[in-house]
Amino acid sequence: MHGPNLVSWLLAVLSAASGGYCLSRLRHAPCLPADGAPVPAGAGPRRLRAHESDLAEGLMGCGMAAMAVTGTAVPGEVWAWVYGPPAVLLLLVALCRPARRAHRLHHAVGALAMTYMALVMTAAPGHAGHHAAAGSPALTGALLVYFGGYALWSGSRLLSGPGGAVPVPAAAGLPRACRLSVVIGMFAMLLTM
Repeated sequence: MHGPNLVSWLLAVLSAASGGYCLSRLRHAPCLPADGAPVPAGAGPRRLRAHESDLAEGLMGCGMAAMAVTGTAVPGEVWAWVYGPPAVLLLLVALCRPARRAHRLHHAVGALAMTYMALVMTAAPGHAGHHAAAGSPALTGALLVYFGGYALWSGSRLLSGPGGAVPVPAAAGLPRACRLSVVIGMFAMLLTM
């Protein structure tokens, strides 16, 4: 990531914390309640979808932290192999299964954006400091608009409860806040390109 070292480290800490939290949520069995009680109808698929989101967001958060810290030390091709296959898989699943299509497409766009940023970062000359913008300005701009709009939409959902009521802080809001921080981190990384 280009820009001041302090910003890179702050982004790395925020992304690692968000990604770590999402990955820690995977410890719970996706189909079984913690107390061993029978699974209510429809609860199993909801938990599987939640785990799918946690895995995708954990991968994004930890990857952004690693990219922010390592810079060009890791070749862009390695990051392309880390994020390219999940992006393709998410795109294929979104096309084949209409349930949660938009959410899967969002994660696919995120994985493709990570691949794009990694390839541009390693191809940019003079990475350690200020230099001319790299990558496609149109693609970078489109990704900035997408992630900026998603951050505003997601933030407004976090600030308003069901039916427009003021939310009560609860554990249910923490996953949304982590998702929002991952999107904001993506936006910040795109801004530095």
